[in-house]
Amino acid sequence: MSEGLLQLGRRKLAEEADTAGPAPAGSQLRLYIETYGCQMNAADTDLIAGLFARGGWARAEVPADADVILMNTCAVREKAEEKVFARAGELRQWKRKKPGTVLAVTGCMAEHLKDKLLERAPWVDVVAGPDSYRRLDALVTRARQDLLDGEVRAESRIDVRLDRNETYEGLDPALGGDGVSGFVSIQRGCDKFCTFCVVPYTRGRERGSSPREVLRQVRALAEAGYKEVTLLGQTVNSYRWEDVRFSDLLRAVAQVRGIERVRFTSPYPIDFTPDVIAAIAEEPKVCKHVHLPVQSASDAVLERMRRGYTIAEYARLYVALRMAAPDIAITTDVLVGFSGETDADHVATVEFMADARFDSAFMFAYSEREGTLAARKLPDDVPDALKKRRLAEVIALQERVSAETNASFVGRRVRVMLHKQSKRDAEQLVGRTDHFRAVIVARGAHKPGDLVDVEIERSTGATLFGQVV
Repeated sequence: MSEGLLQLGRRKLAEEADTAGPAPAGSQLRLYIETYGCQMNAADTDLIAGLFARGGWARAEVPADADVILMNTCAVREKAEEKVFARAGELRQWKRKKPGTVLAVTGCMAEHLKDKLLERAPWVDVVAGPDSYRRLDALVTRARQDLLDGEVRAESRIDVRLDRNETYEGLDPALGGDGVSGFVSIQRGCDKFCTFCVVPYTRGRERGSSPREVLRQVRALAEAGYKEVTLLGQTVNSYRWEDVRFSDLLRAVAQVRGIERVRFTSPYPIDFTPDVIAAIAEEPKVCKHVHLPVQSASDAVLERMRRGYTIAEYARLYVALRMAAPDIAITTDVLVGFSGETDADHVATVEFMADARFDSAFMFAYSEREGTLAARKLPDDVPDALKKRRLAEVIALQERVSAETNASFVGRRVRVMLHKQSKRDAEQLVGRTDHFRAVIVARGAHKPGDLVDVEIERSTGATLFGQVV
């Protein structure tokens, strides 16, 4: 760019800034964040917000008020990535209206696509992977200055280096969400390398935080008023630190003063040991809810997925959990239409779901992810129309089972932790049972964080409605 064009660009930016109106003297720079994907991403969003707050930034509630618009993304499925691209196009308007506004994409999608993201959405200013959050403040500050100077330095816009040692140890826990339930990431990365999954490539290899660090963060959440903590990891129950097993950590967290409920997600079936089952059954504060992804009930499909278990082994674990804690809620993930899935494979999955009667399920059609072993070695040979039909079938089955299960709670009394105000009615509060079922009650004199007994009066497929006793 010639000096004359550079000066012209600076003058145009200055004119646009004058039109938008100057920022108030001494005002803080403001950060706006949108989160896509799993609870790990939600925890990372809170971590990012904490890092920026320590750097003197304020939080913006809407993108129009922000100096930095950040999208914390997921790359597990193609649909999630397309949603982010569409939203990035919408958010571009605020860059035009407010010169110097930085649009940043962080998280798994940033790591997965890297420079390809900038090729498709060149108006994105910063691309940062899950191991780059400590450097994010500096990245966006530099990008903001470049924009105000009328310069674009592509080499300073991408930071997706994976770091086998980065667990964000020493940082304060993620203080966000509803102020009642908080997250602590005890493990990052994944070593399983399922053929369909991009996570090991976007979050790196498995590494955990020390038990001392985990307990420090849990205590900090309790001191901040949180009543519930969810321990997070890609395969959370494979956690081990020297001679400390995941079951030991569960029991230790349950003893932290002020914490009333302990949850964890997502465990991996082959790492579910008897001592973990015993900790769930024996510790009153460890919630009787396990999210246990099955993916498929066909051994042939499970083998192509490299899940490491047969459906008979999964079923034995399912039964062991129900025997140890008869009222436990078990939820799952189901992936239909994977490479080579036959009609018989699909029928096996449907029949297993009908027999297991999962409390709820996340159900998806397979979408090939670039960089995975399946994308390199296995054909995506199930037609899209057939994937959609199979997905619709498992969704219809699960919706019926979930509705029947919820209906069985009508007339029963359950213990509920209240979390937040209902979006539909300010006079109602939303809470959850130990089993992670959503319950809506009248606000009355209650507040988020209260533990109350509720008599269930009616239900839908997703929600229970009741009266505080």
